[in-house]
Amino acid sequence: MCSKKRKVVVIDQKKVVVVMPAYNAAATLEQTYQEIPFDIVDEVILVDDNSPDNTIEEARRLGIEKVIKHERNKGYGGNQKTCYTTALETGADIVVMVHPDYQYTPLLIEAMVYPIARGVFDVMLGSRILGKGALRGGMPVYKYIANRFLTFFENVMLNQKLAEYHTGYRAFSREVLEKLPLDVNSDDFVFDNEMLGQITYADFEIGEVTCPTKYFEEASSINFKRSMQYGFGVLRVSITYRLQKWGLGKFKIYNFKERKSKK
Repeated sequence: MCSKKRKVVVIDQKKVVVVMPAYNAAATLEQTYQEIPFDIVDEVILVDDNSPDNTIEEARRLGIEKVIKHERNKGYGGNQKTCYTTALETGADIVVMVHPDYQYTPLLIEAMVYPIARGVFDVMLGSRILGKGALRGGMPVYKYIANRFLTFFENVMLNQKLAEYHTGYRAFSREVLEKLPLDVNSDDFVFDNEMLGQITYADFEIGEVTCPTKYFEEASSINFKRSMQYGFGVLRVSITYRLQKWGLGKFKIYNFKERKSKK
């Protein structure tokens, strides 16, 4: 076991939980875990999406407090649903999603958490596009161009000014995760985008920080075909958002206001 001794400094009496949606992360998990700032992070939850490698064994060796293994592969979105549900059950006030493939450095967790803890923002995103980190970090040019086009389209349709919608480095307040109907979202990669559509529709405030990124063999990355599927999913989310705002449709991913009133 390689667990760390922790002296947690509570931020405004808020519990900070890091969630890791994992798949084949055995080779990069330790490097990611060692960079987590445990002076402000209270707990780490890893959800393994039925990896064929030894991610679970590595997580337990490192002493990660809560390790969950899906008996079948549920997909990236399905993994996140388990992550957030479990984090809320543990009493988390702020939840930070950190990919265990070391594409995003956990050293920025403090910058992600403090604006939420102090009530400045409800959601924080680690943007690869702010600054010059994306291409320097090895992002394929076609993905960079697609990222820029899709982000422009989404900013127009959602009336936002975000630098990027497609980062997997995110932090949320408890209120956000409790209000969004995450169960109706996709179990695939477009889950991330559906969340941001819901967050914007609910008028939560989103902040961004510059985040360097790393593309290397062990880092998870979807192929061209899956990227195309994701891109069309993003267009769908943006268009349905605008139709909902214009009163021309009633789409289930935006029905959280009605769901909330029934409780």
